[in-house]
Amino acid sequence: MSLDVVERCFCCDLCRCNGACCVEGDAGAPVTDDEVKTIEDLLPTLWDSLSAKAQQVINQQGVSYSDQQGERVLSVVDGKECVFSRLNDDGTTLCVIDEAFRQNKTGGFQKPISCALYPIRLTEYQSFTAVNYHHWDICLPACQLGVEMKMPVYKFLREPLIRRFGKQWYDELDLVAQQWLMQKKRRKNK
Repeated sequence: MSLDVVERCFCCDLCRCNGACCVEGDAGAPVTDDEVKTIEDLLPTLWDSLSAKAQQVINQQGVSYSDQQGERVLSVVDGKECVFSRLNDDGTTLCVIDEAFRQNKTGGFQKPISCALYPIRLTEYQSFTAVNYHHWDICLPACQLGVEMKMPVYKFLREPLIRRFGKQWYDELDLVAQQWLMQKKRRKNK
């Protein structure tokens, strides 16, 4: 695990970034085969909330594709926004999958874990999973709000980290992180 996950602060500030992470970038969000299957099963529920362009992309290539590194990612419209994003009346980009989840229409599936964990990015290796903080300038408002709230990345992402790794793993992370941050503070105050 990158120390940035413990030491950096972060708290999404949707009012200031307007959901840019669902629009910007060079590829869609990483997804697992199981997530793709679940999303495909949910398409009838989500379909009417998708833009006409998103529907066209899904009809042509499906809900996902392989990016330049060979990783499976969600499909995007015009090389930018996720096919499951929706522009709200106030100019904020929202996730159609997450909205359906909040309306109890997805059987408990909230959204792909890579989306829920952002700005954490996972890299799977043969014997372990690397947990890294991904720095992106569009998230500067979230970094600023996180500092104001004194909210470390790992605490902001408590629920998705538990969803991915389990409560015992998270509780151990929290214990180690608190000890690490206390030691760091002591060293700084010397």
